[in-house]
Amino acid sequence: MDDNRMSEKLRLFLRSGMGIYSDYLDQQLSFEELSRQRKLQLQRISELRGRPILAYASDFTKQVPSSIDYSDIVPFSDQVSALYGEDVDIVLETPGGLAEVVEDLVHLLRSKFERVGVIIPGTAKSAGTIFAMAADEILMGTTSALGPIDAQISTQGKTFSADAFLTGLDDIRRGAERDKHLDIALIPILQAISPGEIQHCVNAQAFSRQLVTNWLKEYKFRYWGHHSSSGEPVTEEEKVARAEEIAKELCDHSKWLTHGRSIRIADLRNMRLQITDYTENDELNDAITRYYTLLRMSFETNIYKIYETPTSQIYRSINTGQPPQVPQPLNLPNPLMLDFECPKCKVTSKIQINFDEEFPVPVGVMGFPKDNIFRCPSCGSDSNLLGLRQQLEAQLHRTIV
Repeated sequence: MDDNRMSEKLRLFLRSGMGIYSDYLDQQLSFEELSRQRKLQLQRISELRGRPILAYASDFTKQVPSSIDYSDIVPFSDQVSALYGEDVDIVLETPGGLAEVVEDLVHLLRSKFERVGVIIPGTAKSAGTIFAMAADEILMGTTSALGPIDAQISTQGKTFSADAFLTGLDDIRRGAERDKHLDIALIPILQAISPGEIQHCVNAQAFSRQLVTNWLKEYKFRYWGHHSSSGEPVTEEEKVARAEEIAKELCDHSKWLTHGRSIRIADLRNMRLQITDYTENDELNDAITRYYTLLRMSFETNIYKIYETPTSQIYRSINTGQPPQVPQPLNLPNPLMLDFECPKCKVTSKIQINFDEEFPVPVGVMGFPKDNIFRCPSCGSDSNLLGLRQQLEAQLHRTIV
């Protein structure tokens, strides 16, 4: 393995931290056992919540069609048909996709269930956020993320925000009105834009905003009876106003600046949207975290979409001709060379890490400090590497000497 690939693998390893992921890696689960463990955790969530559950999840690290699209309707409907009860939970992991398909999926759920909870252990961006706004309850953790819902338009080989496009056109108009003339450099750009493209952007933005507004009012706010501050009854007009306010903010490209921006629990609560933080329930947090860890491990195979209940599943996978292979524990070389950047002066030093036995340290390389305190040869500042030592030793079951 070349140095760049090893550095990336080590970086991901260090980011994973000590805990559930390393525990499952150490077990070296087969794909069948990995799937069984995943379903056990999904069933556990269902039992803790007291309702049936369905997971719809996509891996958006592969170069495959992972977004929500029309091909999702049949497998999603198939898994929904196996669920019974008044309420349902949906575990959602998606980069987004077509809002029109989300509308169909939500109508499918609402035609069968009275109340819908959406659990977001990881990421549900764009159309995934629109989906979440159709829930009676949205459950998120400290690392969960929704995203802006400004419609993304693809034309002439380019993808851009409809809101940013319309805002840009409005800025040009106001600038021309103010200066009493149009910058000549803008003329060819404006000539390439058709009225149909402008209307398409207007319609796309209006559709996203309308879905969120309607669903918040109809589902999320239907049990909102009194203001928490004053105790006064909440009127239908106030529900509509709050829903419109939230939908407008989620659509506002000028606020979020990029479509991929992560919107966390604190952001949503600042919009005065009630979110359930599942990490406040230790057992539920453990079940959801374990399920999500096993889900992400499942995506380290050739699978890129999963629709599943605790007793059934549909997979979409890249056809490699080979059965899915689960990730194995990281096998780092011994000795290991680590590039360490000083937090103060940003100078990078090369540190040699010896596992279990001593190895000679080459010229220009520094050994891992016995007392865990690394002194930068450039600026002389100290960095405590105890946490790094403990993490490597715990996950590799080897001793740094």
